[in-house]
Amino acid sequence: MRESGSAANAEWFTRLAARFATRLTLRGVFFLAVGIVLFTNAVLVNSRDMLFVASLLIMAPLVAAAYVSLRPARVEVTRMFRPPIVPVGGESMVSLHLHNLSAAPLGGASWCDTPSPGIDTPPAAILPLVSRNGVAGDSVHLEYSVVPRHRGVYDVGPLRVFRQDPFGLAHSDRDAGSPHDLIVTPRVTPLPGSGLAQSSNDGSIRELVRQATPTSDELIAREYRPGDALRRVNWPATARHGEIMVRQEEQRSNPEARMVLDTTLAGAAGLGAGHVPPHLLAAFELEIELAASVGVHLLDAGYRLEVIELGASQLLPSDQQTLGGLHGDVPATFRAPGGDRSLLEALASVVPVPWPSRNSRSARLAAERRAPVRAALRGAQPVVPTFALLVSVSEADVDGLVALARHCEPAVAFVQRTVGSPARQRLQDAGWRCVELATTDGLEEAWNDVSGERGASHD
Repeated sequence: MRESGSAANAEWFTRLAARFATRLTLRGVFFLAVGIVLFTNAVLVNSRDMLFVASLLIMAPLVAAAYVSLRPARVEVTRMFRPPIVPVGGESMVSLHLHNLSAAPLGGASWCDTPSPGIDTPPAAILPLVSRNGVAGDSVHLEYSVVPRHRGVYDVGPLRVFRQDPFGLAHSDRDAGSPHDLIVTPRVTPLPGSGLAQSSNDGSIRELVRQATPTSDELIAREYRPGDALRRVNWPATARHGEIMVRQEEQRSNPEARMVLDTTLAGAAGLGAGHVPPHLLAAFELEIELAASVGVHLLDAGYRLEVIELGASQLLPSDQQTLGGLHGDVPATFRAPGGDRSLLEALASVVPVPWPSRNSRSARLAAERRAPVRAALRGAQPVVPTFALLVSVSEADVDGLVALARHCEPAVAFVQRTVGSPARQRLQDAGWRCVELATTDGLEEAWNDVSGERGASHD
């Protein structure tokens, strides 16, 4: 209990020091050093004049430090992003509204923003807070733009206000306001077509599935049954079939698709978070871009998208979501409208979650829990188009994907060079079509091949 209290006190002092940091400038340090040297000599030679000058030199920076400490720059900050969600390489305007709460104008103060690593903000600049007749409560509006180069959720802020004494001997920097999140989503590559081309007995045709409910008479009409109301008679279908056809009861359901995300990175097993090799990190970032492109395309085409994570759930975070989507965790589901934005926001914060080493206790417990769950799922999943995005899968995850293959039509795995040949061979033998992608440049052509759009376009 005493240790926790000490830790809390230490944290409080650290925050206090961060918010109220007062330092001497280079000029102030020079004054203090010269004053100390002269003071020492004055004592040795017993010179009152030198002692007086030395005291002035020593006191000047100390008084300056007290001056900037006792006249705090109290500023109220309102921060806004336009837009608050931006893709990689996009531009967002940061709008700051500053309201001076100090008793005196902040003449000569400067400001800068303090973002988390990965976001570049402008260097410190003079704060244009000019008082009106010396009355407190002045306001100013500041703007600058940021262009993030990597996806993620970044803290921008707090605002740091620097203040200096009139002689430039000491300065203080204090934080104002609180940090706000800027969400940087992965880059999306537009894909051709309007969904997936499907085969029928009449040949290969492209079936547009943007609608949530089917509109074709063939899909919503059935033969007349005694008791059906006459108002439900479907006359066009009746004319075609030569018998009375009625409209089927409404069964509103979106076409479904499934996406599998490799978030465990078997090649980094046992290394822990923050120790993933650079080549796997680069492959993981490519996987997220592919997931964003494929997912947005399917959602725009009207699909209800189910996203399965091989590792602990990050799209639907929970203390109970630790087995992975192939082994019992509930997958995340996205629907139009608005599903594309929700998916991109969720993908912005997804990180690799390496499983522990095979011999660790937690790995053995996870393996024991997976087996019965996998057996229970084998007969329960519908057959839907499935796209797996793989970086470095473990044997257990390959087992799960092999079992999942019977519920996929088509079953397409976008694999990277980091996926081993044995894993690829097992997936292909189970019915997965493995397509290797090293960059997003070949995604459009690969999508034409695996979705059937190319063949459909020639019908």
